[in-house]
Amino acid sequence: MKINKDVVIYDIETSYTLSATWGLYDQNVAKVIREPYIISFSWKFLGDKKVNVISLPDFKTYKKDRHNDIELVKEIHKVFDAAKVVVAHNNNSFDYRWVYGRFAVHGIKPPSPCQKIDTLLIARSKFNFNSYRLKDLGKYFNLGGKIDTGGIDLWYKCIELDDKNSWSLMTRYNKQDVILLEKLYIHLLPYITNHPNIALFNEDKESCPNCGSKHVERRGFSYTRTGKLQRWQCKDCGSWHTSGLRNKQIR
Repeated sequence: MKINKDVVIYDIETSYTLSATWGLYDQNVAKVIREPYIISFSWKFLGDKKVNVISLPDFKTYKKDRHNDIELVKEIHKVFDAAKVVVAHNNNSFDYRWVYGRFAVHGIKPPSPCQKIDTLLIARSKFNFNSYRLKDLGKYFNLGGKIDTGGIDLWYKCIELDDKNSWSLMTRYNKQDVILLEKLYIHLLPYITNHPNIALFNEDKESCPNCGSKHVERRGFSYTRTGKLQRWQCKDCGSWHTSGLRNKQIR
């Protein structure tokens, strides 16, 4: 798939909530000592080989306050401001809301509007699987897997101990999630029926609305109560769309 800088594949890693409790099991939080924040952000443009990742130690503010994510959040803002579509797994419920929450906490105005795609919601709406986690979907579709972190100890070593090796593993884990996510997104493309119209971004009326490819072919007709529509299938991503017989771009 050719590079499309309008579509950004991304993933964030966040800290835990540091709290005090009176026991170990089934406890209500007695006191929140530190609210969670973003510790790492990875992203890539669709089709690009380069995967970008930044984490808190990459910024000068980290030496003064290891738990201040403002500079990291500003970089996320730049990426979102330039994107037309952002893709994440559990995007609607987690990543997107987390990012916008940190914008608001730091008094950063919202970036330019973009459309969002949630691969978790797409998988849940189209398939019946035992699990819809990214790592399990990767196995089901033979796309690859995630890096094993060993659990919360990795987060503890990064956040509390500032362990360099742990930060290195954290960023590799974050990058691999984005690599796997892009593979999942491409695999799901033919099943996405409400995908933002990439052809409009490219101002190319002859290309596929889902992926922007020009390799589309006529595949019969669809019929509605009011008319007849030309049916098309993309030979690259496999998605289907329809158009008026005189104006191919109408979906």
